[in-house]
Amino acid sequence: MPGAEPQGRWRGARSMAPNIYMVRQRISRLGQRMSGFQINLNPLKEPLGFIKVLEWIASIFAFATCGGFKGQTEIQVNCPTTITENKTVTATFGYPFRLNEASFQPPPGVNICDVNWKDYVLIGDYSSSAQFYVTFAVFVFLYCIAALLLYVGYTSLYLDSRKLPMIDFVVTLVATFLWLVSTSAWAKALTDIKIATGHNIVNELSPCKKKAVMCYFGSVTSMGSLNVSVMEFRYVAQAEVQWHDLSTLQPPPPGLK
Repeated sequence: MPGAEPQGRWRGARSMAPNIYMVRQRISRLGQRMSGFQINLNPLKEPLGFIKVLEWIASIFAFATCGGFKGQTEIQVNCPTTITENKTVTATFGYPFRLNEASFQPPPGVNICDVNWKDYVLIGDYSSSAQFYVTFAVFVFLYCIAALLLYVGYTSLYLDSRKLPMIDFVVTLVATFLWLVSTSAWAKALTDIKIATGHNIVNELSPCKKKAVMCYFGSVTSMGSLNVSVMEFRYVAQAEVQWHDLSTLQPPPPGLK
């Protein structure tokens, strides 16, 4: 019929009108709540907010120490027939810890035992564990900023909502699990890095197996800061789940609502 199609369109438009009106109402309410930014520092004094601050600091320390780490391992070399005094050969390594790309470098202009030391590298590639650890630390850093902004600036919105606390709790559980996975993987990689850059490197270098070449392990850069970042990251993650109570946040004083 000629009027059937316009009539059907009219009915469809009328049925969509209530849905559009509800969406507009929700957007308007959300806008009103978001515009009511009020600083309330009380959540930072409670376990949920305080642990989030510690987590934020730990994430900064984690990706700063690991991502910015530079170290070197040194061996002393001499050739009894030609060079009587020890010469230092150095391999420099750092994030993302692709040790198989860190070649040994002799002193400039010095030929040590007729060996091209630049052809020899450290052993191992630990970039996947290191990059996973640093990348997730950056994610935790950003998430903590967003969560703290919600706790401090929109306390009433957080408490009045049924979904936000649950979303926060679920994200915290997932983040904590991945946090523990990343720290465990990086802790294992860190142990292997210490072995690969320690005393055992002398036994792995083929020039050092020659009778005419004498090699002695010299030193390696301390990795204490990396150890601290791993332990701190793990303990804060465990505390985050233990103290994450959906009822810990208190509403702001009546004058701040």
